[in-house]
Amino acid sequence: MARDDRLTGVERFFKDDEIIVSKTDLKGHITYANDVFLRVADMTEAEALGQPHSCIRHPGMPRAIFKLLWDTLGAGKEIFAYVLNRAKNGDHYWVLAHVTPSRNASGQVVGYHSNRRVPDRKVLDTVIIPLYKQLLDIEGRHANSKDGMNESFNTLVNLLKSKGVGYDEFIFSLQS
Repeated sequence: MARDDRLTGVERFFKDDEIIVSKTDLKGHITYANDVFLRVADMTEAEALGQPHSCIRHPGMPRAIFKLLWDTLGAGKEIFAYVLNRAKNGDHYWVLAHVTPSRNASGQVVGYHSNRRVPDRKVLDTVIIPLYKQLLDIEGRHANSKDGMNESFNTLVNLLKSKGVGYDEFIFSLQS
């Protein structure tokens, strides 16, 4: 699928009672996307299936959060995270994602399942957006993107340590 890399600055929304659902294989390629995913991401099923899930990655999303996500999933655990996504046309949308490993009957991880809900706007505006801006600023100070991601990740880890919580506890503490 050809991707338009422009950003429109237009935010998309979905209803409080809707859930965006997608499934991927172990390499992160989309194997299932529900109608809400397709509508909000501005994609057809044919465009979405087989694509890397990163096709909806917004450049305003800190790489450190994805490192945390993949490290957590790699350990066989689930994670909740606020994520800024990008629709095919360059619009953006925020989600509160719950990502879990999918297992076969033998217990082996065979892919990943993500359910996304409408995030709390107050939490986005007062905590998440400022935190993500700080992490992006750290990442942007480095010529080597891996060094930037690692420093940003360490900043996040130190923030959590200072609060005495893990990442999921931090996310849940923000909910009203």
